[in-house]
Amino acid sequence: MAKRWYQEHQRDPWRRQAKNSGYRARSAFKLKQIQDKYNLMRQGDSVLDIGCHPGGWTQVAIEVVGMDGKVVGVDLRTTEPLPGATLLVGDIMDPLILDKVLDENEGNAFNSVISDISPNLTGRYDTDQAISLELSAMALDVAVKILAPGGSFVTKAFQGTGIELLVKACRGRFSFVRRFSPIASRNASSEVYLVCKNKKPNGSIGGSSPIAEITTGLEEIGVLPTEQEDPEETVVGFRRL
Repeated sequence: MAKRWYQEHQRDPWRRQAKNSGYRARSAFKLKQIQDKYNLMRQGDSVLDIGCHPGGWTQVAIEVVGMDGKVVGVDLRTTEPLPGATLLVGDIMDPLILDKVLDENEGNAFNSVISDISPNLTGRYDTDQAISLELSAMALDVAVKILAPGGSFVTKAFQGTGIELLVKACRGRFSFVRRFSPIASRNASSEVYLVCKNKKPNGSIGGSSPIAEITTGLEEIGVLPTEQEDPEETVVGFRRL
């Protein structure tokens, strides 16, 4: 299995194209395809990339917003410097880190929040799906807090149990929500991107947070995020709550 994955990885045309184009990850082309279709970011915009390591999405954001824009990336892992971006190490759910993010934008709200975060997969479907939804809910929670009215948000999710909870949470906060599968996604992947535009001014449902809504929904359908054995174990972009 590992040998077959490695062979397919080596033959992956998007991986080769990313290398030839100077992108740090093949996922850069996913964001480029999302941007081409939905025009989430514009020249001069301020953009936050949640779970930015290794920097492929950050590179695309830098290209789009140009010298007049602002790009901030946050990840638990150190990301190699990128001209045109401020890269922070930490947990975006930590209020101190969130304050640093806002300080980098001179206290102003952001125009766009992008996130390509994924969990460290356990191989157990229900657990992986629940953690993935939890991460997306965290990204949405941050986006609601720091986006200007009319702002945009995109996050990765996986088709399966509970995804409608995430879609519902997004629709309560944005007037435009679509699912999109970039052609750069692997054929066997169940990943999908939720593209959200036009953040509503109040951006909440009854004052509840996206995390609370989705956790409650997962409990109701019997799918719960599993506690990790090692409390220090981390996932890309966040520490588990």
